[in-house]
Amino acid sequence: FIFVSTNSVSIKKTSKTMKEFLKFTLATITGIIVAGVLLTFISIIAFLGMISASESETQVQKNSVMMLKLNGTLTEQSQSTPFSFLTGNSYESYGLDDILSSIRKAKENEDIKGIYIEASYLESGFASLEEIRNALADFKQSGKFIVAYGDTYTQGLYYLSSIADKILLNPQGMIEWQGLASVPRFYKGLTEHLGVEMQIFKVGTYKSAVEPWTNTSMSEANREQVNAYLRSIWDKINSDIAQSRHLTVAQLNEAADNLMMLQPAEESVKRGLADTLVYKNDVRDYLKTLADIDEDDNLPILGLKDMINIKKNMPKDKSGNIIAVYYAYGEIDGLMQTGEGGINSEAVIKDLRRLQEDEDVKAVVLRVNSPGGSAYGSEQIWYAISELKKEKPVIVSMGDYAASGGYYISCNADTIVAEPTTLTGSIGIYGQVPNIKGLTDKIGVTFDVAKTNSYADFGVITRPMNEGEKQLMQAYINRGYDLFITRCSEGRGISKADMEQMAQGRVWSGLAAKELGLVDELGGLDKAIEIAAAKAGIESYTQMNYPGKNSFWESLINADPGNYIRMQLLDGEMKELYKQANMWKQLEKQDFIQARMPFDLKIQ
Repeated sequence: FIFVSTNSVSIKKTSKTMKEFLKFTLATITGIIVAGVLLTFISIIAFLGMISASESETQVQKNSVMMLKLNGTLTEQSQSTPFSFLTGNSYESYGLDDILSSIRKAKENEDIKGIYIEASYLESGFASLEEIRNALADFKQSGKFIVAYGDTYTQGLYYLSSIADKILLNPQGMIEWQGLASVPRFYKGLTEHLGVEMQIFKVGTYKSAVEPWTNTSMSEANREQVNAYLRSIWDKINSDIAQSRHLTVAQLNEAADNLMMLQPAEESVKRGLADTLVYKNDVRDYLKTLADIDEDDNLPILGLKDMINIKKNMPKDKSGNIIAVYYAYGEIDGLMQTGEGGINSEAVIKDLRRLQEDEDVKAVVLRVNSPGGSAYGSEQIWYAISELKKEKPVIVSMGDYAASGGYYISCNADTIVAEPTTLTGSIGIYGQVPNIKGLTDKIGVTFDVAKTNSYADFGVITRPMNEGEKQLMQAYINRGYDLFITRCSEGRGISKADMEQMAQGRVWSGLAAKELGLVDELGGLDKAIEIAAAKAGIESYTQMNYPGKNSFWESLINADPGNYIRMQLLDGEMKELYKQANMWKQLEKQDFIQARMPFDLKIQ
């Protein structure tokens, strides 16, 4: 009896304990869910508030200073990057359009007293840097100040910053002034080791895009062209800096030959590359003096995002005339996009047709910044431009690159404008078909085929091409090259024989291209727009940019967060290797026929 009673009490206690445990557990889970919902709701509200704040109009205080903080990547057009917070990367992506527009606004606004350049690192070509530098030179005409500061000036940012009234350098900092170099990669040894053969077909002595697969070093022809355009760009840079810094070109070359980045900072001041040494912490006080602000008062600073949201001081044009600036940047019909833009020929053709049919559009400026890509896609865009040109003037403005396919789509314009440091030309095409039989033999994989006709299995990469296929392929490349030469000859009004001499796949600087007649004028986007207005016979107009920028929400929907994070976390050589890995991955899907510059053409 006692035994049974004891167990009964024990069971009752256990049941009560379980109820309390379940009650506590359910309360905890409910609390977590409620807290999660509240936090999500608060985050969304804060997120929307942040977006709203970023798009609200900036109110400019008196004696403000625009800060051009450069630490990231420069693209033709800025785009929303909704996943940037995931990387924790301090690097940003800047739109050239936003920078140029902000500098113009700073010049027009009476409350902005000057521009402060904080130079860290900027991944960009020299033509884009030259365009920003020219905009800063125009800003100085207003009588306002420009001051630059850097812990370490890269060569490109020193060129940009040299237009400043004062160049400030950290006492323990450096100026990377050493000259230009191009360091291409070669994969022949790797492909041979793997058992992969790249079967190459090309036209053009200087068409070096295939050399990474066929050579272990630069050909003499390639070395000749690279040395020529490096020298042209270096001479232009030196000439501009010498004028701004009141130095001679000889003094600048002597400084470069002393590898200034390994010299004490005082040596940069002694040689006239910098004006004074100052710690970053003291720069604000110096800017206050220039902006006529008391030492104890705050200095109003306007970053690039603030400048974007300042309204222009120009009255709205009521003429109804539009000059369309159409941005075409990146690889043409490429399969290895990395978040840095790309030219989709089908989309471009549709857009150009709309501009052709729009009666309010009086002229089109095609802004080209492309190393080329698909020869087929380039031809389709060329035809669309030819049709557009029948209705209204088409002016090309070249950015850092407008070469090979980039030149193909430019050659038929009414006028071509390029910066002296633009890389253009590269009129030539090539084809490449991989053969991985050696690799498959190594790993013990074999293939067989059944076919109805001699060439039914053409393009299969698991065997080498036979002689008949090689002859047909080379003949196809030759016809493509002849068509390319014809398009350039007719577009530029130069005989085919003369065009053939300057073609051959050779890359030219914008300055050399102007002398050869491949380019009409030297200058930037603003000059191209002026020419477009003159050819259209209009004095008043509204500039409209196409394609329109994606909104934040469109970017959020269309973005690939994985790819964005990969590209933001990688930098320098690792980013280039990642691009090359993507190229290998997509090689079989890519158009066999390419009108493209070398994949890793990079000036450092």
